[in-house]
Amino acid sequence: MSYADADGCEIYYERSAADPDAPTVVLIGDLALGGWQWGWQYSALAGLFETIVYDPRGCGRSDAPLGPYTMRDMVGDLEAILQETNTRRAHLVGCGLGGCIALAAARYTSRAESLTLIGTPASGKAFDASDLLADPADTEALRASTTGLLSTDFREDQPDVVDRIVEWRSEEDASPGAQQAQLAAIDGFDAEPLYELTTPAFVVAGGVDSVVDVAESRRLAEELPRGELQEFPEAGHLLTVERSAVLNDELVGWLEA
Repeated sequence: MSYADADGCEIYYERSAADPDAPTVVLIGDLALGGWQWGWQYSALAGLFETIVYDPRGCGRSDAPLGPYTMRDMVGDLEAILQETNTRRAHLVGCGLGGCIALAAARYTSRAESLTLIGTPASGKAFDASDLLADPADTEALRASTTGLLSTDFREDQPDVVDRIVEWRSEEDASPGAQQAQLAAIDGFDAEPLYELTTPAFVVAGGVDSVVDVAESRRLAEELPRGELQEFPEAGHLLTVERSAVLNDELVGWLEA
């Protein structure tokens, strides 16, 4: 088990074995969600890249200090992991809050080689956390939250996946207090002016995303100087689950370009 010290906050991470010369990819999680959410991407990336996934502060095996948290705190957690692993620059892949952390890292640090922004807003004002917030001790609340993050077609086709996600969330998701502490970081977030962020950015959007409207992702891709957009019209916020096979192929192609 590996931990990085972020000013006294222990952040849990996992790191794949890879060729020493392989690029590094860091998977950055969404509001309240543990590292489970990247299970569909980690295995696809780990054979090609040095791949790091971590539990944000408040989630899983990481510490949950009293909040509120700031975006600088969240970026500091990422930097602590990069320092611990002697990684100078990395490709940052984030979903929701994780995408905001990636955007902030591109603005505040020199760590970002590229950005992949999945269901990510340019501002916390465009982030609706309703479907993400659920007490991990309340199975029915977790199920309602999970169904809100996935499209109706996917839920009906693969109910067993929903069951597994609910189980994982009960073990790894942030407590209600930690969720509110994380929410404070995104409430005050604003990546503007976007024209200053010249890091290559792959913007990925679900057409029925209840957390970040697809129009916000389109605007993000359009206004970032080096932004590219990939839409999955019938997918919800957790398109990393729903469209994992296609997304993984697109992601590998983007990272290898």
